Formats: sequence, C-alpha cells, structure tokens
Amino acid sequence: MEKIDVSPDCGLYRMTANKNIEEIIATTPETRAISNNPRVMGLEYTHRLQKACTKILAKLAANKLTCLEETQTIVFDILRGGLNFGLREALGNAFGWNRHGCSFISAQRARQDDSPEQWHIVETEYSKVYMPKTASIVIGDVVATGTSLEHAMKALVAEAEKQGTRLRSVVFFTFGGPRAGEILGKMDAMCRERFPGYERTTLVYLEGCFTVPQLETKISIKITGTDLLRLNAVMAPEFIASQYEDPCYPIQRCAIYDAGSRAFWPPEYIQDLYDYWSKVKILATQGVTYAALLKERYPGLDPAPFGSVALGRVCDDQLVWIKALL
Repeated sequence: MEKIDVSPDCGLYRMTANKNIEEIIATTPETRAISNNPRVMGLEYTHRLQKACTKILAKLAANKLTCLEETQTIVFDILRGGLNFGLREALGNAFGWNRHGCSFISAQRARQDDSPEQWHIVETEYSKVYMPKTASIVIGDVVATGTSLEHAMKALVAEAEKQGTRLRSVVFFTFGGPRAGEILGKMDAMCRERFPGYERTTLVYLEGCFTVPQLETKISIKITGTDLLRLNAVMAPEFIASQYEDPCYPIQRCAIYDAGSRAFWPPEYIQDLYDYWSKVKILATQGVTYAALLKERYPGLDPAPFGSVALGRVCDDQLVWIKALL
C-alpha cells in the first residue's frame, strides 16, 4: 500500500495492484469500531458509518480523488445494504450540499438450490432511478460474492443509457473483498466505452480488502460466500494495530456480519453472534487454545501481546452480554 493522507481521524492508503481503477483503503475510528466491536449495532452502527463516510468523502475531495459536483451527483442505494452507509447525508455533511439526488434499486441474492456455492438474484422488483444529463454516482454496499453489485452495476449502466445520461464517475464504498475490484474494473471499462469523457472509478475499502472463505478454506467456523475474513487480507495499519485492544477482535467470525440485520433487525444479528460464540466455546472445551484459533483466523498477528488469555474466558465474556440481549 501507498500512504495518501493520514490523520488520527481518517487515513487513506492506495492499493497499487489494480491499474484500471483507483482502489483506496480508508480507516477511521468509526469503521474500526464497526469491524472490531460486535456491540455496535442498530442506529449506533449506521450513525458511525455515516460519520466515517463523511470524513472519507471530504478527504477524497481534498486529495482530488473524486470529481463530484452537487447537481450532478446521485446516491445509488442498493436496497437494503446501501442504506447502511448514509451517503446522502454524508455528502451533505461533507460539502454542505442539499441538491444532490438519490435513487434506489432492490437486489436480493440467494444460494442456488442445485449448487449452494453459487448465488443468484431473486428479487429486483423495486426501482426508482433519477439521473441528470451528466451524473457522478456514489454507492455503498457490502461485497462478498459480488452478486448484488454485479446486477446493480449492469442496471445502472442500462438506466443511464435509457435516460440519455452521460456517466462521469463512480465512487463506491464497501466493507468487502476483491470481487468488488473485479466487478468495478469491468464496469469502468464498460463506462469508458459507452460514455465519452468518463473520468474515473474510485473504490473505497473500509479498513481492508478482506477475503471470503471458500469450501476449501481451512478454518473451523465459516459461512462461505458471506464472511469477510482477516485471513490473508490487505488491511490498514491502524486497523491491524487496533486488533490488540480486545482479544475478541481478531477472532471475530466476520468483519461486518450481516449488515442488513445489524442495522435494521438487531434480534437476528444478536442470534448470529450467539451462534458463533457458542461454537467457539465448544472448540475451547475441546482443547483449542486462543493462540491456535488466532493462528487459524489471523496467522499474521503476533499472539504475544495478548499474554496467556484463555479462549473459554473470551467466549464467556462475549456470551454474557449477548445472552442478556436475546
């Protein structure tokens, strides 16, 4: 990674592998809290995420990494995950805007019955898309398999052509993995071909470009095609350092869990946490140590600063507060 602009409130790093689009890792205290602390949920979660996006938008603009103008900018919300990011409000808070627009599209994915490791879109009924003659698009979504994002990007380009709009740029925020870069790279090429003067695609990974487990991924507890793992991920230095604040942080099942339920239906999210930490507790009773689980889920992190922490005790600490909310 290459440092762009780093301060205690917000840091930007450039990933150098993808030459077609601008790939940025952004780190803030708010997104570190979201990715580390499972207690951050509901309104607190969405408020923190909106505040983080406000800071990042301002810093992107200050470093000339966007080309946004108020009356040309449209927030494109992919329901329901896109609502988590609060990008309409973030743009207003970052730049004092009031006349930017907001459009919506639904894209619900599901596993295929005959091939559970493959995903397809099962719900696309709602769409309300407004576009000016020249449009810069700002989007946020969680990306694991990229099924919803791929569908949304095709729909976005098709709608722009239908409405006679010239797309100028795309800024995409994600808690996600490398599929986001692959899909946006293809979209960028499509936009440069179809919209003369298309300027740039900026992909902002929040805290890191995480990995997504496959069937062959050798970890004890995983949900394939869904989890975002620290295992072999590219992460901001501040995020890596923050793992030592609590021994539960680096062994979380996922960097975000289910973003929709975490924001809009906490009971489902809390049950998800209970299921995970109950499984980790079973591992602890079977003799798995904290150091062993850490090596499995985040082998690059030095266990020494945690001392002789007991895995069972970490589980108990989590299950106490989770059970109180069930």
